[in-house]
Amino acid sequence: MNPVINLISGPRNISTALMYSFAQRAEFTVLDEPFYGYYLANASLSITHPGEAEIIAEMENSVNAVISKVQTLALEKHVFIKGMAHHYLEDRPAYILPWKNVILIRHPKKLISSFAKVIDSPTLNDIGIKKASELYMYLKEEGIDPIVIDSDELMKDPKRYLQKVCVLLGLEFREEMLHWQQGGIPEDGLWAKYWYKNVHQTKGFQTQQLAPVQIPTQLGPLLAEAMPYYEILQKAILKND
Repeated sequence: MNPVINLISGPRNISTALMYSFAQRAEFTVLDEPFYGYYLANASLSITHPGEAEIIAEMENSVNAVISKVQTLALEKHVFIKGMAHHYLEDRPAYILPWKNVILIRHPKKLISSFAKVIDSPTLNDIGIKKASELYMYLKEEGIDPIVIDSDELMKDPKRYLQKVCVLLGLEFREEMLHWQQGGIPEDGLWAKYWYKNVHQTKGFQTQQLAPVQIPTQLGPLLAEAMPYYEILQKAILKND
């Protein structure tokens, strides 16, 4: 079986750009949030997700079915999973242990500011940072050191950072990972029309805005809740230097 690279991210965190990056490699199949349907069908949700009914109807709603799909694809090619941390509903999802897990984080203030433009009242569970921290601790308890990467670190020098990530994954870096065709890829999820407008306008990794980030006043408590979980992961971040 070929390697499975499992990107565990929060929303609004250049995870889609990373999926596009790996999609440029011919030896990879990429999967866009394959656990999303399972999550929407089984989680206790405090918000309505754009396209929720269509996603549940069209995607696998069973975690075992998703795992089976990943394993089948891995017989033919390497697999890159772009996933959201909070889509893992289990406390100890043992099925991720054989995978090469990469946890992608972003400062919660930036994440919340971006997320609130689509869903105006997110909770701690919706932004994924708490679950990402819990999955990190679970993997460490199992003797696995996941790679922790940061979107701001990546954007300092995408080529150098991807070279470092590839070394840790046992892959050869390829220049084609830095560029893609504008307008999206066929593997985009059903939710792309709601969430991927910005990345669809790109042809590669874009420099982040340097303007001060503001969040709605009512989301200040959410930022305070999120910071301790971010700080746990921040200590393990792969630096771009």
